Amino acid sequence: MIVGAAVIQWETPGRFDADGLLRMMEKFGVTSFCAPPTVYRLLIQQDLSKYNLKLRHSMSAGEPLNPEVIRVWKRTFGLEIYDFYGQTETVCVLSNYPFMPIKYGSVGKPTPGHDVRIVDDEGNEQPIGKSGNIALYLGDQRPPGLFKEYWKDDDIMVKAFHHNCYFTGDQGYKDGEGYFWFVGRDDDVIKSSGYRIGPFEVESALMEHPAVAECAVVGVPDPKGVRGIIVKAYVVLTKQFKPSDALTKELQIRVKKVTAPYKYPRIIEYRTELPKTISGKILRRELRKQ
Repeated sequence: MIVGAAVIQWETPGRFDADGLLRMMEKFGVTSFCAPPTVYRLLIQQDLSKYNLKLRHSMSAGEPLNPEVIRVWKRTFGLEIYDFYGQTETVCVLSNYPFMPIKYGSVGKPTPGHDVRIVDDEGNEQPIGKSGNIALYLGDQRPPGLFKEYWKDDDIMVKAFHHNCYFTGDQGYKDGEGYFWFVGRDDDVIKSSGYRIGPFEVESALMEHPAVAECAVVGVPDPKGVRGIIVKAYVVLTKQFKPSDALTKELQIRVKKVTAPYKYPRIIEYRTELPKTISGKILRRELRKQ
């Protein structure tokens, strides 16, 4: 809007209509497209070859973007999806740029003016590859785009602002080339048998299987009472597949191979849809409550 470009915002009351969105993009000649990963996951279930789109740039934010979704999109349109990271409390503070190689699954590098760090609870930077808190370093001058305060909520202010950092409430790590990787919300990280398991890694492994349209991974109490908390996956299947014990076993074996043996979902429940926010983020907390 700042540069005078036309902005199209499509409202979808009720159930999401992937075909309707693609036809709208075709009709109005949309060239630059931004949507949460949930939308991309539903779009790639369509026969994308029948739509005459004029896309030149694709972006995603809101939650981590599974690598398999990026691969399918690129095979179809020849375009990368540029994932970026920000919150309601901030502007975009991590991003993938056209001038740098994309590492599938990474949210990229800090945007100008933002010193993003991976720190422990005391604000100490974590070594390369080690998970910790995604935090925005405050320094002597407040970073641009950072909100002022949680209004009339001193308790959460103390939790979010300490050791000269703003703690986002998200977990992640940084690799040797400076790329940041999202692990999960503090509440979403699963602690099972002494291991810390990020749901995104397990979900991405599941998404690579052609049977999986959508999925969400949470920690639940072990029904056998042995491990305390175990990994459970809620899976929405593509139209070509139906739930079966054989498919469950196949998905479990795949996660073991792609991630690690201790990360596989010991329970897989098949659903027709997953609970989401109005912006398309999967509500894992609702699944945990259930």
